[in-house]
Amino acid sequence: MRNVIFDLGNVLIEWDPALAFADVFTTRDAAEAWLDEIGFHDWNRAQDGGRSFAEGIAAARAQHGDRARWLEGYLAAFPVTIENTVPGSWEILEDLAAQGVPLYALTNWSAESWPAARELHPRLALFRDVLVSGQERLLKPDAAIYRRLLDRNGLAAESCIFVDDSLANVAGARAVGIDAIHFTGAEALREALRQRGF
Repeated sequence: MRNVIFDLGNVLIEWDPALAFADVFTTRDAAEAWLDEIGFHDWNRAQDGGRSFAEGIAAARAQHGDRARWLEGYLAAFPVTIENTVPGSWEILEDLAAQGVPLYALTNWSAESWPAARELHPRLALFRDVLVSGQERLLKPDAAIYRRLLDRNGLAAESCIFVDDSLANVAGARAVGIDAIHFTGAEALREALRQRGF
């Protein structure tokens, strides 16, 4: 039986970092402009790669001075950024689980914010294993992170299908021999899986 590996953020769990700063900015546009100003997505990716939040805040303050101060509340506010789920995706996961399909997850996610995901989304227990980039100090789309998941679960690349909303991550999976589906919505994913015999 083939194994299905899911990305989490924006495939199963919606992630909206601007929500963490709703008490600082009066509008979403203002929050998003500030996130762009401080290079939030690159900053956050470093935490996903294993950097601690304390180190990240120090780095942001060194680069942006007092404009970075609001990052200090991000970890505490993080749960509000992941409260919502992607419509229809969990139902697909539950259908696969009911069919006995072995399920795994591979996510770019900070080690320090990961416990919040576990608490808010108990259906993550459907996965046999979740490989969290921040814990491994590896990041998609580097080949090493896909191989880490395969090796620690005794999986052959050709026995797996990977689902991710990032084209770069899809390409990374294919580069190590894993069939991959670019996630654009639950309906399209269900059809792509059906075409693969599920």
